[in-house]
Amino acid sequence: MGERWQDRFRAGRTGLPSWAREAPDRSLFRGNASGTWEIHTWDRGTGEQRQATERRHGTRLAALDPTGERVWWFDDTDGDEFGVWRVQPFGGGPGRAAVPGLAPSYPGGLALGASGSAVVGRSTDDGFSAHASVPGDPPRTVYAHRQEGRVAALTDDESLLAIAHSEHGDSRHMAVRVLRLHAGGDTGTVGDLWDGPGHDLTPVAFEPGGHRLLVLHERRGTAEPLIWDPVTGTELDIGPVLGLDGELSADWTPDGARLLITQEHRARSRLHLHDLATGATEPVGTPRGLVSAAAARPDGTVEYAWSSSELPPAIRDTAGRIVLAPPGVAAPPSVPVRDAVVDGPGGPVHALVSVPGDGSAAPHPTVFVVHGGPQAQDLDSFRPDVAAWVDHGFAVVRVNYRGSTGYGSAWRDALEGRVGLTELEDITAVRDWAVDTGLADPGRLILEGWSWGGYLTLLGLGVRPGGWSLGIAGVPIADYVTAYADEMEALRAFDRSMFGGSPQEVPELYRRSSPLTYADRVTAPVLVLAGENDPRCPIRQIDTYLARLTELGVPHEVHRFDAGHGSFVVEERVRHMAVELDFALRNTGTQAGGPSPRAV
Repeated sequence: MGERWQDRFRAGRTGLPSWAREAPDRSLFRGNASGTWEIHTWDRGTGEQRQATERRHGTRLAALDPTGERVWWFDDTDGDEFGVWRVQPFGGGPGRAAVPGLAPSYPGGLALGASGSAVVGRSTDDGFSAHASVPGDPPRTVYAHRQEGRVAALTDDESLLAIAHSEHGDSRHMAVRVLRLHAGGDTGTVGDLWDGPGHDLTPVAFEPGGHRLLVLHERRGTAEPLIWDPVTGTELDIGPVLGLDGELSADWTPDGARLLITQEHRARSRLHLHDLATGATEPVGTPRGLVSAAAARPDGTVEYAWSSSELPPAIRDTAGRIVLAPPGVAAPPSVPVRDAVVDGPGGPVHALVSVPGDGSAAPHPTVFVVHGGPQAQDLDSFRPDVAAWVDHGFAVVRVNYRGSTGYGSAWRDALEGRVGLTELEDITAVRDWAVDTGLADPGRLILEGWSWGGYLTLLGLGVRPGGWSLGIAGVPIADYVTAYADEMEALRAFDRSMFGGSPQEVPELYRRSSPLTYADRVTAPVLVLAGENDPRCPIRQIDTYLARLTELGVPHEVHRFDAGHGSFVVEERVRHMAVELDFALRNTGTQAGGPSPRAV
């Protein structure tokens, strides 16, 4: 049993390969074949693959320039996400600083040109800035503002740059600006697009060979695509023509004639191709589950990364081929998921339920695995951690609480002003449903999550102390005021958008939403897993919370690891899961297949 769950973590995995616009046989992908998630190149013509990076903590961000000659990757320190971009030849060779003269920062987007030019986005305590780089010249600042932003896209002729910005003060609902990059160094605004307070705009990409920009908007309460011409100001709203439910994202096909539409609805996704000339939309056949990424190839096929709760990930295409198979043995399958819709205080709450496949009878010991974000959602996708819980006799319930994406902008933004407390109301409603229907054993209820899910775990243990048997919090926010002081500026801006100000401006709202406030009410055993170099949920505020638990005599355990906000090292992730399982089994008296003699 133990080997089976570990095999899912250790199985070879790859991400969807990207490719160079002018050399589509040259591709780039992330993979874990070395035991750490690193960047790999792939020459489709020869079949040769090469590991391009080798770093102790793994590598998260990388890009291939349009010519396929250069690989860019982000070099941080010990997983702290603070660093500089480096570049190396596609075929191998030493890396070098990609833009000499730019000091380390948090990444704020990257746009690459075929000429070797680049625009680098940087986030620091001073805010956001974008810097244009031309080979042989020092970088020049083309945009800077105290509020956060992101470099999004560059036209093929490298004359126009699209950025997302929050000059209006709300980084959760961005605006779009297109700048003209003059060779002489001057930069001018070509066009601005903003839908007003509470409406986010996401710039995606310029059309191949042109200057129209694909943008996602929320004017009707869900994400939909439109095509905006920043020169003339004209817009082509695609959403009403598509007639699709759920949240929509899009990208261009290589010829610019069609849009590849990804439809996310009720934790699953479908693909469609929309012809801009005829207005026709045709479905792209994919299995039931989640398409986590997709892209249209120049040969007319669509490649996509797919998985389901039951079946492990695969990189496929619409010609029926496995595009990229990782080395080693495939991950063992798990169990399918079923849907539940529960009446909550803010409307119907969608949850995903997984139950042990060993025939054990309900009620089950149950883990509520709470997703991070909060701007994220739980999906019908393959999760080694969920499968590990199921293998050990636990039911798993995942709740797409208010604050989650995928259910419209009003649902996503409903947490504003009552951060954490709103989400817990929905989780509690689903917990009560699980107990009342006989699914969950009320004496063995575990609240578990990472990042924002870890935050909600600690908050839930204090706000509703009688509702949970124990809690497991990975890289959590534990003391919100201290976390705000120590976290990266981009997250401070995000917090200000949720709370309506900083801890100095609205202290009572932060106090009310901080797990530290309720530490004296915690009675259940607590496990905390913490990254020593985490820039998102920094270690000092976790130590403050743990010290308070010690002072109060609350039983707790800590697993510290040498990385940032989680780990890209496969064996470290196995250790995390082993620590969680051991803690849960000891504290609930549960063994795989049912309760042990020590069961409560």
